[in-house]
Amino acid sequence: MTKETQNNVEVAVEDKLRNLYQLQTVLSEVDRIKILRGELPLEVQDLEDEIEGLTTRIEKIQVEIEGLQRETSGRRGDIEGHRLNVERYKKQLEQVRNNREFDSLNKEIELEELDIQLNEKKISEANELIKQKQEELKHCSATVMERRGDLDIKKSELEDIIQETKVEEEKLRQNAKNLEAKIDDRLLAAFKRIRKNSRNGLGVVYVQRDACGGCFNKIPPQRQLDIRMRKKIIVCEYCGRIMVDPELAGVEIQKTAEDKPKRRLSRRKAE
Repeated sequence: MTKETQNNVEVAVEDKLRNLYQLQTVLSEVDRIKILRGELPLEVQDLEDEIEGLTTRIEKIQVEIEGLQRETSGRRGDIEGHRLNVERYKKQLEQVRNNREFDSLNKEIELEELDIQLNEKKISEANELIKQKQEELKHCSATVMERRGDLDIKKSELEDIIQETKVEEEKLRQNAKNLEAKIDDRLLAAFKRIRKNSRNGLGVVYVQRDACGGCFNKIPPQRQLDIRMRKKIIVCEYCGRIMVDPELAGVEIQKTAEDKPKRRLSRRKAE
């Protein structure tokens, strides 16, 4: 490989790293906008799901109430029929000719009255259940009204934030698209995979205080030198993020007291 070819390769790698870091910066700004929206999109979705569930519950309760009302209406009809039978049997008692007929009619009257009592009990239970269902229906309806009010507020807040950041986000996404076009497919796919698996969305980081800017594990001096040389793509052996040097990232690292060379104390000459 000639010196000129070697320089071209180095420049190509440096350009790749610079484009990747710029892409990371742009996408981090997009992430910032998403964070600005906060939990609003999820809250809106949760409220919509809750309202849908409550609406389904209300419809079910209404069907149950209608079923109970039909049941009570049917039982009232049965009671009326049983009462007519009792009246008929009582009239027949006046015409009995022997004890066997008398006992048989009394038995029929007793059974009819038991049926009346059973139906009245079932009606009472159904009415109590209807009352409970109506209370539940009232509560669900009130909750739906409340949640719809909350939903309107959340949607309005989300719409305001979206409108405020829409232009900026569209510009950032276009910049990201332009940068992606400058990066080869394999490297871009690797970057996106790293970014997706990263909790903070960082796929490219710069070296900070001799450590990875993503996971903050120490980087050996020789590896730091390789990163500064920009001759190849280097990833953190701990978190897998692509690493660049601060200078390429445009970050000025201020030296701390620990980084400054210590002055050597001069030995006093013996008198």
